[in-house]
Amino acid sequence: MKKFFEEFKNFAIKGNMIDLAIGIIIGTAFNKVVSALVSKVIMPPLSLMTDDVNLSNKKWVLRESGEKMEEVAIGYGELIESLVDFCIIAFTIFVMVKFINRFKEKSEDPANKEVETPKNIALLASVESLLKEQNEILRSKR
Repeated sequence: MKKFFEEFKNFAIKGNMIDLAIGIIIGTAFNKVVSALVSKVIMPPLSLMTDDVNLSNKKWVLRESGEKMEEVAIGYGELIESLVDFCIIAFTIFVMVKFINRFKEKSEDPANKEVETPKNIALLASVESLLKEQNEILRSKR
């Protein structure tokens, strides 16, 4: 049991779990911001452009409510708002990943002096150049 807790401690301290927790917290906060942006900023002008149609209240009624029955309806307006939320979040994540990948590509190029190359990439680049030199020497001896 002690080994199990030691492994868990190492896992948590290495940063994997901490990075994941930070990502979830930021993602949740970002989701709230985007939801507020859609419901309070984007949808009201859209409602004005569509003669005061409030999309969040739109639904298809499958069964009207009666004395002992509740209304059964499909709320497609909320689905539209959720899809707008999703599109904004997906686009933002796409832009961020594209931005991060640009710096990653620059840092993995050992010839690029603009960004500091990680040591493992620099080491692999030097091994590659040494292998090329060795192959040229071996070819010239034939």
